[in-house]
Parts: sequence; structure tokens; C-alpha cells
Amino acid sequence: MSADSTVAPRQRRPLRLAEVFLLLLALAGGMGGYAMVGLSIRDELPDSFWWRSALLAATALVAHLVLRFRAPWSDQVILPAVVLLNGIGLSMIWRLEISGASGMAPADAAGNMTASLLGAVVAFTLLWLLRDHRWLRRYTYIFMLVGLLLVSLPLIPGLGEQINGARIWISVGGFSLQPAEFAKIALAVFFAGYLVVNRDTLALAGPKVLGLHLPRLSDLGPIMLVWGVSLVILVFQRDLGTSLLFFGLFVAMLYQATARSSWIVLGMTLFAVGAVSAARLFPHVGARIDVWLHPLDAEQYDREVGGSFQLVQGMFSMANGGLFGTGWGEGRPFQIPYAYSDFIFAALGEELGLTGLAAILLTYLLIVQRGFKSALTVRDGFGKLLAAGLAFVMALQIFVVVGGITRIIPLTGLTLPFMAQGGSSLLANWIVIALLLRISDSARRPSDLPVRGQVSHEREPVLVGAGAGPDDGTPVAGTPAVGSPSPVPDDGTPAAGTALPRRSVSERDGGGPTGTTGSSDPTEQLDPTDPESPRGGDRP
Repeated sequence: MSADSTVAPRQRRPLRLAEVFLLLLALAGGMGGYAMVGLSIRDELPDSFWWRSALLAATALVAHLVLRFRAPWSDQVILPAVVLLNGIGLSMIWRLEISGASGMAPADAAGNMTASLLGAVVAFTLLWLLRDHRWLRRYTYIFMLVGLLLVSLPLIPGLGEQINGARIWISVGGFSLQPAEFAKIALAVFFAGYLVVNRDTLALAGPKVLGLHLPRLSDLGPIMLVWGVSLVILVFQRDLGTSLLFFGLFVAMLYQATARSSWIVLGMTLFAVGAVSAARLFPHVGARIDVWLHPLDAEQYDREVGGSFQLVQGMFSMANGGLFGTGWGEGRPFQIPYAYSDFIFAALGEELGLTGLAAILLTYLLIVQRGFKSALTVRDGFGKLLAAGLAFVMALQIFVVVGGITRIIPLTGLTLPFMAQGGSSLLANWIVIALLLRISDSARRPSDLPVRGQVSHEREPVLVGAGAGPDDGTPVAGTPAVGSPSPVPDDGTPAAGTALPRRSVSERDGGGPTGTTGSSDPTEQLDPTDPESPRGGDRP
């Protein structure tokens, strides 16, 4: 190998030490809450503290190793944030389970931890097998069919079951499953694959009315289909949250693909018209609106089914928590119906206070922000739309749950990701995390291709003159070897793909051909980064 030969540097895999440090903090926060519950209520550590702590730590370690070997460039904040939320949720569910209240009998910390472990296994198995997220694009319309099938399953007689007035569950082998949680992933993949192909048509074609760029009628088919499915969910499944989730996901991804605000206006108008019409035509939808607007009315509060008792109890619990909360095990969150699932946010508000709730919301914000950052930096359009859609659907679900508990919007049946008890929600949201990690690995992985809007950092100066070549006589790259026929035609024009003739400054000034002036001929170095350097069109 010659002295002038160079070897391209090889990128080292990240050690992911930041992720290890954050995982240790997350495990300390989650299992620390679990220990404080036992010390507060029973004056001793829980009997299951050590083995559950070891199991959660082992899960975090395996997940870290999978990321280190299969997705080494992926985001290092997402996994620790999920582990922290999972640990805090597990601590609260166990606190409610040992409270002894009759309404907390279904609280099952062990079952919730099993569901979370299963979700982690499925997620990181998917991450191990799925080497490129763009593979999902091949099955765009299959994901659409799967999503619509999952949404319609609870409507099948004998399979779907109605719980607390909402028909969003199916019973399989004695286990209850909420298929809408998985439908949101399938529909997000379909929307990303559909919009990456049709976004130019949706953005550019169509009339402009009152300053809004409206789509053509022929392009309204998909959005009208999703609007119809959302209304079917709202009317027949009696679930406002899932209906809002699906429709909001599609409208948001339409805006991300086309950058047309008219889609947001049109989508919000369609959903508002559908929701108002359903509230007037169907009593169960109108009852949700009445509970939202008048929760303290005696008629709403004393109603046995569909009343405002749960909502008001949650408001009282958060008020009792104040700024810093009563402390783990010191409050009375078990007085809230379904505090372990639908209202776990209110239960945490009582014992952790406003400060604790703010920390939880900031942790969710970190996950969502990292998802949007991956969408901005990934190079392919499908990955951009999929990452943005998955991050948005998680943000929308958090807003719908927290907004319902705090009376910003009507109460829905959705649960808080990674914290509330529910196997379907845990499994589905772990899959969302796996997809975000895979896309972030693709976005951060070094590439020889420049990112759009950037230029190559390798800027070599252009040398012109007799002394421009190497001193050892090695031909410059692109010049013919000695003894080979000249590629220059008779008219003096260089052939395609060959280097331009090199000349010295003295030759340019009339001093004769290169080599006649001796080794002392001056040379000129043209640096494209220097504004004072001569350009191709400059003349002396």
C-alpha cells in the first residue's frame, strides 16, 4: 500500500451509555415507589419486591442488549422513559390492590406486570426481525383491511361484549381483548403508505374556496371512509375516545403529508357535525355530554349507570393531592371507581400531587418529542409519515385520557399508555415503541448520502499548475496512465470522463506549455470555500 493511500474511517457502534444511566434512574424511580407503598402501608418491603424488581431490571437489560446489537443508532431516551412509566403504574396498581376496598378487587399488579413483559417480548422480537421499516410499505392495503376488521370485531354477535356501556371488547378463550388498540397501528401503517403515494395529488389538485385549498371530490374517498368508520364506532360501539383517535390520526397525517390547513378545517368540521348529530340522535352519546357539562348536578351525580360519580371523585382526589401530594400509600385513591385503569391519572394526582403529574406528563412529552424528531430526520417519506403518525396517536391518546379526567373534553374509555391496567393497551403501545425505535435507528444511522438541505463536508481544493500533482510522479486520479493512448480528440476537446488539461499560471499568462518554465513556476490553489478565490468566470 502506497503512502498516499487512505482508508475510509469506520463508524463505531454507540455504546449507549446514556441509555444505561437513564435506565438505572428509571428503575430506581419505578421500584422506589413500589417500596415506599409497602413501607407506608405495611411498614415493610413488599414480599414480591425483590423478584419483581429483578424481573423488571432483567427486562430492561435484555431490551438494552437487543437495541445495542440490532438498532445501535436508535434513540436512547425512549426506552428509559417507558420503563419509568411502567414502574410507576405498577406501583399504583399494587397500592390499590392491597387497599382492601371492594371496588379495587379487579386490580392485579402481577397480571399487569405479566402483560407488560409479554408486550416487551413481542416488541423487541419485532425489532429483532424487522430490519427495515420500509418493508411494511409493501402491505399497505393489507394493513387497511386488518385495521377495519379489528375495528368491526366487537360488533360481531357472540364475540363482542359490552362493558360499562361500551362495546369495544371481544372475549377469546376467557380473555378480554380490545382490538381497537391494535387497529390504530395497522391504520397508521396504511395511512403512511397511502399518503406517501398520493400526497402530491391531495396537496395540489382541487379548487380554492375562501382561501382554503380544498381537495377534489374523487380524492375525498379515503377521508369519507374513515369518517364513516369513526361514526360507526361512536354510534354502535358507544366509544367516543376510539372514534376521535382514529379520525384525528388520519387528519393529522393528511396535514403532515400535504401541509394543507384545509384538511384540518375539513376534518374538524366533519367530526364536529357527526358528534353533534350523534349526541342529538342517540341517548347514550348525549348522556356523556351532559355528564361533562354538568357533573355536580344531583341528577347526573346520583345516576347509577353513566352518571358523573366517577368524574367527581377523580376531581376531589386531585384536589386533595394539592401541589406535592399526600405521598405513596397515604391518600384514598381507592374511592375512585376504576382507579386502576381509566382513572389511574387521578389516583396518581392524589398521592404524587401536581408536581408528580407534571413529571409524568413531561416523560410522555419526551417520548412524543423523540418520535417527531425521528420523523424529521429519517430520509424516506414513508418513515417520516409513520413515525409522525405513531407519535401523534400516542400524544392524542394521552390528551384524550387526561382531558377527560380534567373535564377539558367529555370522558372517554381510553386508558393511559404504559400505566393503566390493561393487557391490550400495554401490548399495543409496546409495539408502537418498537416501531419508533426502528425508525429512529434508520434516521440516526450514518449514511454516505447527504440529508436534504445539506452539502457534503468533504471539500478538497482544486489545484491548477505544474506543481499540482504528487511529487512521486503518481498520476492524478482521472488522468490516463503513461503509454496509454490519449483520450483527447484531434480538435483538442477532452473526452467525456477525463480530467481537464492542467496548466500553470505562467502558461496562462503566455509563458508557454507546462514544463518549459522549470520547477520554480508558480501554482495556484483554488479553494471553493474562499470567497476571494478566483471563479471559473474570472479573468485577470
